Amino acid sequence: MTQVFFYSGSENKLQTACRLCAKALQQDMDVIIYSPDEALIEQMDGLLWTFSAGSFIPHARTSDDEHIMAMTPIILSNRIHTDDHYKVLLNLDHRPPPRLDQFERVIEIAGDSEDDKLSARERYRFYKDAGFEIQHFKL
Repeated sequence: MTQVFFYSGSENKLQTACRLCAKALQQDMDVIIYSPDEALIEQMDGLLWTFSAGSFIPHARTSDDEHIMAMTPIILSNRIHTDDHYKVLLNLDHRPPPRLDQFERVIEIAGDSEDDKLSARERYRFYKDAGFEIQHFKL
């Protein structure tokens, strides 16, 4: 069953997302970063290139060549793919993602703003009511 990992108290959700992607790469996990907001996907794309001074996080977008996507551990997408080798979904949407049960892990990040806290609580309730195993980490 899918495990849900909630990280709350993030001062910068996108920076936190980058750190969690770097951690997933160290553990040989492939990740889909999901948001229906194309501007947010664009922002993450730039940040993954620059967030660490000594390296970048290898990634692709769904608009890239399929061969490139197949070889890339991090995919930025505005839709959920059914490719089995992606075991982790990092959700940057304010709603629970569709088809989340196909992933081993779903990562949620809650920021400090009141709006973000409220939507995170709603997602948390959704996962809890649906019977998912939830682990919570306070940043």
